[in-house]
Amino acid sequence: MPSGIPFKREDYLELVDLTGRIIREDKTGCIDTSLQPILQRVNIPSENWLCLTTQFEEQTSTIVGHEHAISHYYETTKPDKSDEELGHSVH
Repeated sequence: MPSGIPFKREDYLELVDLTGRIIREDKTGCIDTSLQPILQRVNIPSENWLCLTTQFEEQTSTIVGHEHAISHYYETTKPDKSDEELGHSVH
């Protein structure tokens, strides 16, 4: 069994986008069919998205997440030096 979904990422994102556009009674909403695909709407070239999703840790030097998740990280990992001391920003 291969790990992951046997799709190219662009095809998978298109599948997710198209699935979100389906109108059904048991769904609370849907993506308007007149909207452009998600990456076009947010103006992210697919090559950049691919890089970000496959090399996130290598491309970022900060902790990313909700404030409570970041707090939990610091409470449970107790790093030797804070990100601020290392010159990293915390968002």
